[in-house]
Amino acid sequence: MYEARPARVVFRPGAALTATAEEARHLGLRRLLVLSGERGADTARAVADSLGPACAGLHTGARMHVPAEVADQGVAAARAAGADGCVAVGGGSAIGLGKAIALRTGLPLIAVPSTYAGSEMTPVWGLTEHGVKRTGRDPVVLPRSVVYDPELTLTLPVPLSVTSGINALAHAVEALYAPDGSPLVALMAKEGVRAMADALPGIAAAPDSVPARSRALYGAWLCGACLGATTMGLHHKLCHVLGGTFGLPHAETHTVVLPYVLAFNAPAVPEAAAAVGRALGAVDAPAALQELAGGLGAPRSLAELGLKEADLAVAAAQVAGQAYANPRSVTAEDASGVLRAAYEGRSVRHGGIG
Repeated sequence: MYEARPARVVFRPGAALTATAEEARHLGLRRLLVLSGERGADTARAVADSLGPACAGLHTGARMHVPAEVADQGVAAARAAGADGCVAVGGGSAIGLGKAIALRTGLPLIAVPSTYAGSEMTPVWGLTEHGVKRTGRDPVVLPRSVVYDPELTLTLPVPLSVTSGINALAHAVEALYAPDGSPLVALMAKEGVRAMADALPGIAAAPDSVPARSRALYGAWLCGACLGATTMGLHHKLCHVLGGTFGLPHAETHTVVLPYVLAFNAPAVPEAAAAVGRALGAVDAPAALQELAGGLGAPRSLAELGLKEADLAVAAAQVAGQAYANPRSVTAEDASGVLRAAYEGRSVRHGGIG
């Protein structure tokens, strides 16, 4: 089964400052609250200025993993501004806040991504409360329009570009063995992996290359669409636990964990693992993912990200105690083994963890 998502996409250099207002007019929106985090406030302010009188205000309170109190503050800001819609400018944190506001208020959302997270293409929302990250799906949070502007990503630091790109790859990898996959999703996943894996070395070599940035954003679009169309498995569950409970950085966590989960799942889904390998131009997909990220300077272990050894058992118990789709059943011992390997930064090989 494949269900197309009803979103418009604009993709061109300079679109953030030229197309966002056009998309607002297309949607009939006249009072837009622009959302961002503190780090992306300057870019968001430029987008807000481009909206002219349609801008009802700028709210820069987005934070990673969307803490519940941050969502409450965003909803209050939207209501205080009398907004009839929101524009989220930035990465997963800003778009996540926009989705939280949409979930509570029904306000339409326009997304202007500045990273490769892919959240803009999904009806998936997430909120963190009392150290637990909850996620769900609701069509009301799917952005009505997505404005992709490669120039907006030129200032994204190379280390974050790499980890954000591998984060996107994770969506495509898990889509290839999702229980609700389809031939169309498989095509998008393989092309998304291929595009991103080709783009990241180019970005590392020339961070101001618009063609490389464009190819990465194209890959992120495809990988994000895969995330929106399918059910994610062990990898995303592990990362939600590590981020929501232990506060680990989102993209870096995905980057470290992905090769280990693919190595664990590969014996159950050899065709999917082989498809990832072909898209990467390699026989051993888990090792190729690890080499791609590590070769571009990405973190190699959860210990580097600040996870404590004592946290491993807690995380494993949480992962094993929740229901989610995965091609292999996952016991607490299995989860512990994957986490331990990722914590230590061990090398991976096809079908296992070294």
